[in-house]
Amino acid sequence: MTTVEDQRHAERVTALSEDDLHALCEATGAAILDGGGFGWLNVPSRAVLERYFRGLLLVPERILFVARLNGEIVGAAQIVRPPRNNEAQGMCAALTHLYIAPYARRRGLGRLLVELAEECARAMGYQVLNLDVRETQAGAIALFHAAGFHHWGTHPSYARAEGQTLKGLFMTKQLKDDVRRATARSTLAQDPSSAAMTTPSALTLYPAIDLKDGHCVRLRRGEMDDATVYSDDPGAQARAWCAAGCPWLHVVDLNGAFAGRSANVAAIEAIIANATVPVQLGGGLRDMATIGRWLDLGVTRVILGSVAVKDPALVREACRAFPGRVVAGIDARAGRVATEGWAEVSDMEATELALRMQDAGVAAIIFTEISRDGMLSGLDLDQTSALANTLSVPVIASGGVGTLDHLVALREAATAAPGISGVIVGRALYDGRIDVRDALRVLR
Repeated sequence: MTTVEDQRHAERVTALSEDDLHALCEATGAAILDGGGFGWLNVPSRAVLERYFRGLLLVPERILFVARLNGEIVGAAQIVRPPRNNEAQGMCAALTHLYIAPYARRRGLGRLLVELAEECARAMGYQVLNLDVRETQAGAIALFHAAGFHHWGTHPSYARAEGQTLKGLFMTKQLKDDVRRATARSTLAQDPSSAAMTTPSALTLYPAIDLKDGHCVRLRRGEMDDATVYSDDPGAQARAWCAAGCPWLHVVDLNGAFAGRSANVAAIEAIIANATVPVQLGGGLRDMATIGRWLDLGVTRVILGSVAVKDPALVREACRAFPGRVVAGIDARAGRVATEGWAEVSDMEATELALRMQDAGVAAIIFTEISRDGMLSGLDLDQTSALANTLSVPVIASGGVGTLDHLVALREAATAAPGISGVIVGRALYDGRIDVRDALRVLR
Protein backbone atom coordinates (compact mmCIF):
# COMPACT_ATOMS: atom_id res chain seq x y z
CA MET A 1 0.00 0.00 0.00
CA THR A 2 1.31 3.45 -0.87
CA THR A 3 2.27 5.56 2.14
CA VAL A 4 2.98 9.24 2.48
CA GLU A 5 6.69 8.36 2.72
CA ASP A 6 6.74 6.63 -0.66
CA GLN A 7 8.54 8.64 -3.34
CA ARG A 8 7.88 7.24 -6.81
CA HIS A 9 9.88 8.21 -9.84
CA ALA A 10 10.71 6.93 -13.34
CA GLU A 11 13.68 8.07 -15.42
CA ARG A 12 15.81 7.22 -18.43
CA VAL A 13 19.32 6.07 -17.51
CA THR A 14 22.49 6.18 -19.57
CA ALA A 15 24.84 5.10 -16.76
CA LEU A 16 24.50 2.97 -13.64
CA SER A 17 26.36 3.42 -10.36
CA GLU A 18 27.36 0.29 -8.46
CA ASP A 19 24.48 0.84 -6.02
CA ASP A 20 21.99 1.26 -8.87
CA LEU A 21 23.32 -1.79 -10.67
CA HIS A 22 22.99 -3.86 -7.48
CA ALA A 23 19.39 -2.69 -6.94
CA LEU A 24 18.49 -3.29 -10.59
CA CYS A 25 19.81 -6.85 -10.47
CA GLU A 26 17.90 -7.49 -7.23
CA ALA A 27 14.65 -6.23 -8.77
CA THR A 28 15.24 -8.26 -11.92
CA GLY A 29 15.89 -11.44 -9.98
CA ALA A 30 12.76 -10.95 -7.88
CA ALA A 31 10.65 -10.40 -11.01
CA ILE A 32 12.04 -13.55 -12.63
CA LEU A 33 11.31 -15.62 -9.52
CA ASP A 34 7.76 -14.27 -9.55
CA GLY A 35 7.32 -15.60 -13.07
CA GLY A 36 7.14 -12.59 -15.30
CA GLY A 37 8.45 -9.54 -17.01
CA PHE A 38 11.90 -10.44 -18.24
CA GLY A 39 12.04 -13.65 -20.27
CA TRP A 40 14.41 -15.68 -18.09
CA LEU A 41 12.77 -18.70 -16.46
CA ASN A 42 15.47 -19.06 -13.80
CA VAL A 43 17.47 -16.32 -12.16
CA PRO A 44 20.95 -16.16 -13.74
CA SER A 45 24.04 -15.40 -11.71
CA ARG A 46 24.71 -11.86 -10.58
CA ALA A 47 27.69 -11.65 -12.94
CA VAL A 48 25.44 -12.50 -15.91
CA LEU A 49 22.88 -9.87 -14.94
CA GLU A 50 25.55 -7.22 -14.44
CA ARG A 51 27.12 -7.97 -17.82
CA TYR A 52 23.69 -7.79 -19.43
CA PHE A 53 22.85 -4.35 -18.08
CA ARG A 54 26.31 -2.91 -18.68
CA GLY A 55 26.15 -4.15 -22.26
CA LEU A 56 22.62 -2.87 -22.71
CA LEU A 57 23.76 0.71 -22.11
CA LEU A 58 26.17 0.39 -25.03
CA VAL A 59 23.51 -0.60 -27.58
CA PRO A 60 22.30 2.51 -29.49
CA GLU A 61 19.00 0.87 -30.50
CA ARG A 62 17.95 0.28 -26.87
CA ILE A 63 16.86 2.84 -24.31
CA LEU A 64 16.69 1.84 -20.63
CA PHE A 65 14.20 3.31 -18.16
CA VAL A 66 14.06 2.54 -14.45
CA ALA A 67 11.45 3.00 -11.74
CA ARG A 68 12.56 4.13 -8.29
CA LEU A 69 10.81 3.77 -4.95
CA ASN A 70 12.28 6.03 -2.29
CA GLY A 71 15.36 6.44 -4.46
CA GLU A 72 16.04 2.73 -5.05
CA ILE A 73 15.59 1.04 -8.43
CA VAL A 74 12.72 -1.47 -8.24
CA GLY A 75 11.85 -2.03 -11.90
CA ALA A 76 12.72 -1.24 -15.49
CA ALA A 77 11.54 -1.08 -19.08
CA GLN A 78 13.17 -0.73 -22.48
CA ILE A 79 12.39 0.84 -25.83
CA VAL A 80 13.87 -0.89 -28.85
CA ARG A 81 14.34 1.27 -31.91
CA PRO A 82 14.21 -0.27 -35.41
CA PRO A 83 17.52 -0.57 -37.26
CA ARG A 84 18.19 2.25 -39.71
CA ASN A 85 18.02 -0.08 -42.71
CA ASN A 86 14.39 -0.98 -41.86
CA GLU A 87 12.75 2.04 -43.50
CA ALA A 88 9.40 0.28 -43.88
CA GLN A 89 9.01 0.08 -40.10
CA GLY A 90 10.94 3.21 -39.25
CA MET A 91 7.90 4.77 -37.56
CA CYS A 92 7.56 1.91 -35.04
CA ALA A 93 9.32 1.34 -31.74
CA ALA A 94 8.85 -1.56 -29.32
CA LEU A 95 8.23 -1.46 -25.57
CA THR A 96 9.80 -4.51 -23.94
CA HIS A 97 11.11 -6.00 -20.66
CA LEU A 98 8.82 -3.94 -18.45
CA TYR A 99 8.61 -5.22 -14.88
CA ILE A 100 8.30 -4.09 -11.28
CA ALA A 101 9.73 -6.22 -8.47
CA PRO A 102 6.96 -7.93 -6.44
CA TYR A 103 7.91 -6.00 -3.29
CA ALA A 104 7.24 -2.65 -5.01
CA ARG A 105 4.01 -3.33 -6.87
CA ARG A 106 0.59 -1.64 -6.49
CA ARG A 107 2.16 1.78 -6.26
CA GLY A 108 1.65 2.95 -9.85
CA LEU A 109 5.29 2.49 -10.84
CA GLY A 110 4.44 0.38 -13.89
CA ARG A 111 2.17 3.16 -15.14
CA LEU A 112 4.97 5.71 -14.65
CA LEU A 113 7.33 3.57 -16.74
CA VAL A 114 4.79 3.18 -19.55
CA GLU A 115 4.03 6.92 -19.62
CA LEU A 116 7.73 7.81 -19.66
CA ALA A 117 8.51 5.34 -22.45
CA GLU A 118 5.62 6.70 -24.53
CA GLU A 119 6.75 10.28 -23.99
CA CYS A 120 10.29 9.44 -25.05
CA ALA A 121 9.14 7.50 -28.15
CA ARG A 122 6.83 10.33 -29.18
CA ALA A 123 9.53 12.97 -28.73
CA MET A 124 11.86 10.91 -30.95
CA GLY A 125 9.31 10.94 -33.76
CA TYR A 126 7.78 7.47 -33.52
CA GLN A 127 4.10 7.09 -34.31
CA VAL A 128 3.51 3.50 -33.15
CA LEU A 129 4.55 1.66 -30.00
CA ASN A 130 4.29 -2.14 -30.08
CA LEU A 131 4.66 -4.81 -27.40
CA ASP A 132 4.01 -8.47 -26.70
CA VAL A 133 3.26 -10.20 -23.40
CA ARG A 134 2.61 -13.70 -22.06
CA GLU A 135 -1.03 -14.58 -21.40
CA THR A 136 -0.19 -15.44 -17.77
CA GLN A 137 0.97 -11.91 -16.95
CA ALA A 138 -2.47 -10.62 -16.07
CA GLY A 139 -1.23 -7.56 -14.19
CA ALA A 140 0.88 -6.38 -17.11
CA ILE A 141 -1.96 -6.98 -19.58
CA ALA A 142 -4.33 -4.91 -17.43
CA LEU A 143 -1.73 -2.15 -17.21
CA PHE A 144 -1.28 -2.03 -20.99
CA HIS A 145 -5.03 -2.01 -21.61
CA ALA A 146 -5.43 0.85 -19.13
CA ALA A 147 -2.64 2.75 -20.93
CA GLY A 148 -4.54 2.56 -24.22
CA PHE A 149 -2.80 -0.36 -25.93
CA HIS A 150 -4.96 -2.39 -28.31
CA HIS A 151 -4.80 -6.20 -28.37
CA TRP A 152 -4.70 -7.03 -32.06
CA GLY A 153 -3.50 -10.64 -32.20
CA THR A 154 -2.56 -13.79 -30.27
CA HIS A 155 0.32 -16.19 -30.85
CA PRO A 156 -0.79 -19.72 -29.84
CA SER A 157 2.76 -20.98 -29.17
CA TYR A 158 4.45 -17.89 -27.81
CA ALA A 159 6.48 -19.29 -24.91
CA ARG A 160 7.31 -22.40 -22.88
CA ALA A 161 7.31 -22.25 -19.08
CA GLU A 162 7.00 -25.00 -16.46
CA GLY A 163 6.32 -27.60 -19.13
CA GLN A 164 3.43 -25.67 -20.66
CA THR A 165 3.03 -23.89 -23.98
CA LEU A 166 1.68 -20.40 -23.40
CA LYS A 167 -0.09 -17.96 -25.67
CA GLY A 168 1.23 -14.48 -26.27
CA LEU A 169 -0.72 -11.27 -26.78
CA PHE A 170 0.43 -8.71 -29.34
CA MET A 171 -0.58 -5.12 -28.52
CA THR A 172 -0.08 -1.73 -30.13
CA LYS A 173 -0.72 1.95 -29.48
CA GLN A 174 -0.93 4.78 -32.03
CA LEU A 175 1.13 7.61 -30.55
CA LYS A 176 0.21 9.91 -33.45
CA ASP A 177 -3.33 10.28 -32.07
CA ASP A 178 -2.09 12.15 -29.01
CA VAL A 179 -2.51 15.93 -29.13
CA ARG A 180 0.33 18.37 -28.39
CA ARG A 181 -0.15 20.45 -25.25
CA ALA A 182 -0.82 24.03 -26.35
CA THR A 183 -0.60 25.09 -22.73
CA ALA A 184 0.71 22.45 -20.37
CA ARG A 185 -0.01 19.09 -21.81
CA SER A 186 1.96 17.42 -24.64
CA THR A 187 2.88 17.02 -28.32
CA LEU A 188 0.97 17.30 -31.55
CA ALA A 189 -0.74 14.58 -33.55
CA GLN A 190 0.41 14.22 -37.14
CA ASP A 191 -1.51 12.96 -40.16
CA PRO A 192 0.09 9.71 -41.39
CA SER A 193 -0.95 10.50 -44.96
CA SER A 194 1.00 13.76 -44.93
CA ALA A 195 4.19 14.10 -46.95
CA ALA A 196 5.60 15.96 -43.96
CA MET A 197 5.47 12.87 -41.73
CA THR A 198 8.59 12.65 -39.58
CA THR A 199 10.07 9.18 -39.11
CA PRO A 200 13.51 8.13 -37.94
CA SER A 201 14.37 6.93 -41.47
CA ALA A 202 13.45 10.24 -43.14
CA LEU A 203 15.45 13.45 -43.15
CA THR A 204 13.40 16.01 -41.29
CA LEU A 205 13.12 19.60 -42.51
CA TYR A 206 13.34 22.15 -39.68
CA PRO A 207 12.50 25.69 -40.88
CA ALA A 208 14.34 28.16 -38.67
CA ILE A 209 12.58 30.96 -36.83
CA ASP A 210 15.34 33.09 -35.32
CA LEU A 211 14.09 35.81 -33.00
CA LYS A 212 15.70 39.20 -32.41
CA ASP A 213 13.86 42.02 -30.67
CA GLY A 214 10.54 40.26 -31.30
CA HIS A 215 11.12 39.90 -35.06
CA CYS A 216 11.92 36.89 -37.25
CA VAL A 217 15.42 37.43 -38.62
CA ARG A 218 18.36 35.61 -40.20
CA LEU A 219 21.98 36.36 -39.36
CA ARG A 220 25.09 36.04 -41.49
CA ARG A 221 27.90 34.06 -39.79
CA GLY A 222 26.12 34.54 -36.47
CA GLU A 223 26.72 38.30 -36.35
CA MET A 224 23.91 40.12 -34.51
CA ASP A 225 24.71 43.33 -36.37
CA ASP A 226 24.26 41.59 -39.73
CA ALA A 227 20.60 40.59 -39.49
CA THR A 228 17.82 40.61 -42.08
CA VAL A 229 14.27 41.00 -40.78
CA TYR A 230 11.79 38.70 -42.54
CA SER A 231 8.69 39.10 -40.39
CA ASP A 232 7.46 41.14 -37.45
CA ASP A 233 4.77 38.55 -36.62
CA PRO A 234 6.35 35.31 -35.28
CA GLY A 235 2.94 33.69 -34.74
CA ALA A 236 1.98 34.24 -38.38
CA GLN A 237 5.34 32.88 -39.52
CA ALA A 238 4.76 29.72 -37.47
CA ARG A 239 1.34 29.27 -39.09
CA ALA A 240 2.87 29.73 -42.54
CA TRP A 241 5.51 27.03 -42.07
CA CYS A 242 2.95 24.63 -40.60
CA ALA A 243 0.55 25.25 -43.49
CA ALA A 244 3.38 24.59 -45.95
CA GLY A 245 3.77 21.07 -44.53
CA CYS A 246 6.86 21.45 -42.33
CA PRO A 247 6.87 18.72 -39.67
CA TRP A 248 8.82 20.68 -37.01
CA LEU A 249 9.71 24.27 -36.15
CA HIS A 250 13.21 25.24 -35.02
CA VAL A 251 13.11 28.38 -32.87
CA VAL A 252 16.11 30.27 -31.49
CA ASP A 253 15.94 33.20 -29.08
CA LEU A 254 18.99 35.13 -30.34
CA ASN A 255 18.76 37.84 -27.70
CA GLY A 256 18.41 35.13 -25.08
CA ALA A 257 21.53 33.36 -26.33
CA PHE A 258 23.57 36.52 -25.66
CA ALA A 259 21.80 37.47 -22.44
CA GLY A 260 21.81 33.99 -20.91
CA ARG A 261 18.05 34.05 -20.26
CA SER A 262 14.87 34.01 -22.33
CA ALA A 263 14.40 37.43 -23.93
CA ASN A 264 11.78 37.03 -26.70
CA VAL A 265 9.16 35.53 -24.39
CA ALA A 266 6.08 37.00 -26.08
CA ALA A 267 7.29 35.97 -29.54
CA ILE A 268 8.00 32.40 -28.42
CA GLU A 269 4.60 32.13 -26.75
CA ALA A 270 2.98 33.37 -29.98
CA ILE A 271 4.79 30.66 -31.96
CA ILE A 272 3.70 27.94 -29.53
CA ALA A 273 0.09 29.16 -29.66
CA ASN A 274 0.02 29.13 -33.46
CA ALA A 275 2.08 26.00 -34.16
CA THR A 276 0.33 22.79 -35.15
CA VAL A 277 3.58 20.78 -35.22
CA PRO A 278 6.25 20.14 -32.56
CA VAL A 279 8.56 23.03 -31.67
CA GLN A 280 12.18 22.83 -30.54
CA LEU A 281 13.55 25.91 -28.77
CA GLY A 282 17.06 27.15 -28.04
CA GLY A 283 18.73 30.32 -26.80
CA GLY A 284 19.22 31.40 -23.21
CA LEU A 285 18.13 28.15 -21.54
CA ARG A 286 20.56 28.00 -18.64
CA ASP A 287 18.63 26.52 -15.68
CA MET A 288 16.12 23.77 -14.89
CA ALA A 289 13.33 26.22 -14.07
CA THR A 290 13.50 27.84 -17.51
CA ILE A 291 13.79 24.48 -19.28
CA GLY A 292 10.81 23.07 -17.39
CA ARG A 293 8.73 26.18 -17.94
CA TRP A 294 9.06 26.08 -21.73
CA LEU A 295 8.39 22.35 -21.87
CA ASP A 296 5.27 22.86 -19.76
CA LEU A 297 4.14 25.68 -22.06
CA GLY A 298 4.16 23.37 -25.08
CA VAL A 299 7.72 23.26 -26.44
CA THR A 300 8.45 19.66 -27.45
CA ARG A 301 12.26 19.78 -27.17
CA VAL A 302 14.74 22.24 -25.73
CA ILE A 303 18.15 22.92 -27.28
CA LEU A 304 21.04 23.42 -24.86
CA GLY A 305 24.04 25.14 -26.40
CA SER A 306 26.47 27.23 -24.34
CA VAL A 307 25.45 25.45 -21.16
CA ALA A 308 26.64 22.16 -22.67
CA VAL A 309 30.19 23.50 -22.41
CA LYS A 310 29.91 25.52 -19.22
CA ASP A 311 27.53 23.39 -17.13
CA PRO A 312 27.39 19.77 -18.37
CA ALA A 313 25.87 18.70 -15.04
CA LEU A 314 22.77 20.71 -15.94
CA VAL A 315 22.51 18.86 -19.26
CA ARG A 316 22.64 15.51 -17.46
CA GLU A 317 20.02 16.66 -14.96
CA ALA A 318 17.72 17.88 -17.74
CA CYS A 319 18.11 14.62 -19.70
CA ARG A 320 17.14 12.62 -16.61
CA ALA A 321 14.17 14.85 -15.85
CA PHE A 322 12.93 15.14 -19.45
CA PRO A 323 14.04 12.03 -21.40
CA GLY A 324 13.90 12.40 -25.15
CA ARG A 325 13.20 16.13 -24.91
CA VAL A 326 16.71 17.59 -24.66
CA VAL A 327 18.89 18.31 -27.71
CA ALA A 328 22.44 19.61 -27.66
CA GLY A 329 23.27 22.46 -30.03
CA ILE A 330 26.93 22.38 -31.02
CA ASP A 331 28.03 25.45 -32.96
CA ALA A 332 31.59 25.48 -34.25
CA ARG A 333 34.08 27.65 -36.07
CA ALA A 334 36.66 25.49 -37.86
CA GLY A 335 35.75 22.56 -35.66
CA ARG A 336 36.00 24.38 -32.32
CA VAL A 337 32.94 25.00 -30.17
CA ALA A 338 31.50 28.53 -29.99
CA THR A 339 29.36 29.75 -27.08
CA GLU A 340 27.41 32.80 -25.86
CA GLY A 341 25.47 33.29 -29.07
CA TRP A 342 28.59 32.42 -31.09
CA ALA A 343 30.44 35.39 -29.60
CA GLU A 344 33.11 33.23 -27.91
CA VAL A 345 35.12 30.30 -29.30
CA SER A 346 36.41 27.70 -26.84
CA ASP A 347 39.34 25.29 -27.15
CA MET A 348 37.03 22.26 -27.16
CA GLU A 349 36.64 20.20 -30.32
CA ALA A 350 33.07 19.72 -31.54
CA THR A 351 33.44 15.91 -31.59
CA GLU A 352 34.62 15.83 -27.99
CA LEU A 353 31.63 17.87 -26.83
CA ALA A 354 29.25 15.74 -28.91
CA LEU A 355 30.49 12.55 -27.26
CA ARG A 356 30.07 14.11 -23.82
CA MET A 357 26.52 15.15 -24.67
CA GLN A 358 25.71 11.68 -25.97
CA ASP A 359 26.91 10.24 -22.66
CA ALA A 360 24.73 12.77 -20.84
CA GLY A 361 21.65 11.34 -22.58
CA VAL A 362 20.63 13.94 -25.17
CA ALA A 363 18.12 12.85 -27.81
CA ALA A 364 20.03 14.43 -30.73
CA ILE A 365 22.85 16.78 -31.71
CA ILE A 366 22.39 19.90 -33.85
CA PHE A 367 25.68 20.70 -35.57
CA THR A 368 26.25 24.14 -37.11
CA GLU A 369 29.39 25.36 -38.85
CA ILE A 370 29.09 29.07 -38.09
CA SER A 371 31.26 30.28 -40.95
CA ARG A 372 28.65 28.92 -43.36
CA ASP A 373 25.49 29.95 -41.49
CA GLY A 374 23.37 32.36 -43.51
CA MET A 375 25.91 32.38 -46.36
CA LEU A 376 23.92 30.01 -48.66
CA SER A 377 27.15 28.29 -49.70
CA GLY A 378 26.24 24.76 -48.63
CA LEU A 379 26.56 22.59 -45.54
CA ASP A 380 29.87 21.36 -44.19
CA LEU A 381 29.11 17.76 -45.16
CA ASP A 382 32.53 16.42 -44.19
CA GLN A 383 32.28 17.57 -40.57
CA THR A 384 28.59 16.65 -40.32
CA SER A 385 29.10 13.15 -41.75
CA ALA A 386 32.14 12.48 -39.56
CA LEU A 387 30.18 13.51 -36.48
CA ALA A 388 27.17 11.39 -37.45
CA ASN A 389 29.37 8.33 -37.98
CA THR A 390 31.02 8.85 -34.60
CA LEU A 391 27.84 9.14 -32.55
CA SER A 392 24.94 6.79 -31.84
CA VAL A 393 22.42 9.63 -31.41
CA PRO A 394 20.95 11.43 -34.46
CA VAL A 395 22.71 14.48 -35.91
CA ILE A 396 20.77 17.42 -37.38
CA ALA A 397 22.73 19.42 -39.97
CA SER A 398 22.69 23.22 -39.96
CA GLY A 399 24.44 26.19 -41.51
CA GLY A 400 24.73 27.14 -45.17
CA VAL A 401 21.83 25.58 -47.10
CA GLY A 402 21.20 27.84 -50.10
CA THR A 403 19.88 25.66 -52.93
CA LEU A 404 17.91 22.48 -53.47
CA ASP A 405 21.14 20.86 -54.66
CA HIS A 406 22.55 21.33 -51.18
CA LEU A 407 19.69 19.25 -49.79
CA VAL A 408 20.21 16.62 -52.50
CA ALA A 409 23.87 16.44 -51.48
CA LEU A 410 22.88 16.02 -47.83
CA ARG A 411 20.47 13.21 -48.71
CA GLU A 412 23.28 11.45 -50.59
CA ALA A 413 25.68 11.99 -47.68
CA ALA A 414 23.14 10.41 -45.34
CA THR A 415 23.40 7.11 -47.21
CA ALA A 416 27.00 6.83 -46.02
CA ALA A 417 26.29 8.55 -42.71
CA PRO A 418 22.84 7.27 -41.62
CA GLY A 419 23.17 9.07 -38.31
CA ILE A 420 22.17 12.29 -40.11
CA SER A 421 18.47 12.70 -39.32
CA GLY A 422 17.50 16.18 -40.51
CA VAL A 423 18.47 19.67 -41.56
CA ILE A 424 17.73 23.22 -40.44
CA VAL A 425 17.08 25.71 -43.25
CA GLY A 426 16.53 29.42 -42.83
CA ARG A 427 17.44 32.16 -45.29
CA ALA A 428 16.96 30.02 -48.41
CA LEU A 429 13.34 29.29 -47.45
CA TYR A 430 12.58 32.91 -46.59
CA ASP A 431 14.20 34.20 -49.81
CA GLY A 432 12.34 31.66 -51.94
CA ARG A 433 15.56 30.07 -53.20
CA ILE A 434 14.13 26.74 -52.02
CA ASP A 435 10.45 25.82 -52.21
CA VAL A 436 9.23 24.01 -49.10
CA ARG A 437 7.45 21.33 -51.12
CA ASP A 438 10.59 20.59 -53.13
CA ALA A 439 12.64 20.41 -49.93
CA LEU A 440 10.23 17.94 -48.33
CA ARG A 441 10.25 15.80 -51.46
CA VAL A 442 14.05 15.66 -51.65
CA LEU A 443 14.45 14.83 -47.96
CA ARG A 444 12.03 11.89 -47.94
